[in-house]
Amino acid sequence: MADSLYRVALNGYGRVGRCLVRALHERSASVDFELVALNDLADLPSLEYLTRFDSTHGRFPGEVAIEGDRLCINGCSMHVQRCANPDDIDWRRLGVDLVLECSGAFSARADGERFLAAGAPRVLFSQPMASESDVDATIVYGVNQGSLRGTERLVSNASCTTNCSVPLLKLLNEVVGLEYVSITTIHSAMNDQPVIDAYHADDLRRTRSAFQSIIPVSTGLDRGIERLLPELAGRVQAKAIRVPTVNVSALDITCHVSRDTTVSEVNGLLREAARGGPLQHLVNYTELPHASCDFNHDPHSAIVDGSQTRVSGPRLVNLLAWFDNEWGFANRMIDVASHFLRVAKPI
Repeated sequence: MADSLYRVALNGYGRVGRCLVRALHERSASVDFELVALNDLADLPSLEYLTRFDSTHGRFPGEVAIEGDRLCINGCSMHVQRCANPDDIDWRRLGVDLVLECSGAFSARADGERFLAAGAPRVLFSQPMASESDVDATIVYGVNQGSLRGTERLVSNASCTTNCSVPLLKLLNEVVGLEYVSITTIHSAMNDQPVIDAYHADDLRRTRSAFQSIIPVSTGLDRGIERLLPELAGRVQAKAIRVPTVNVSALDITCHVSRDTTVSEVNGLLREAARGGPLQHLVNYTELPHASCDFNHDPHSAIVDGSQTRVSGPRLVNLLAWFDNEWGFANRMIDVASHFLRVAKPI
């Protein structure tokens, strides 16, 4: 890769980190940064294996090799370290412009400042932070990336569900107005659930086997939406259930709108926004008889299923939006990282 590309480090190589690496190589012609360092607790042979083979997204369609302490992917060489604490890495010596924090282990400002104190110039988190004050900005690409001034050092990429819901809610609020919103996330199983019943520190429901039950879990989606759309503060409720699938999730969104509307108007609005409008390339629209597996490896933040749109009352609107909770989110993180780097001011 050219020397003029931004230099980026990856902290954590789980589902988000590995999807991000794969998506980056699929999009290499349109991305202006390269990964030069990777920190993960797994050993290097395991990292190589997990890069080559993925049960959800298939074999990596390129070359993967180990060279000394480096993981080389399609000619891109990443220096690999195994440190549990961000303080133990000299990010300045690595010469990186940005750290992508994908471990999910850090969610407070004090955590982010540990990266900065160790020499990281700026950090993009792959999860929502504990509170709005824990980060300089929370960005949903396609909605508010233009708000970055270039002086931010700690930025959150929000969550996959926030990236799916906020563009749709913003558009609906602008056109028909939103009085109240209720959302149910129907989410694939995640790695904080056991395959068979096992101990879970925080949630008794998550002690149960991920592949034998539909399991209600807690969610902060309502708070995430209100951070991005403060005009909806106090008017959004959300709940979530995990289902026995390995990937692709859906949002069941119910909105009480400010004026009478119809299925035709709502679908027309969303279809136009997806096919040449402000949400093109971020949101897609379909009326085909799909099942969730059809959206595996889909890079959109949301795919509106127009065949499932309902309007009753006539001010109660119900939508179904699909999203690949791994691949779509990884692509948005690349988008935010690129924009973050382009607008960043020297430190």
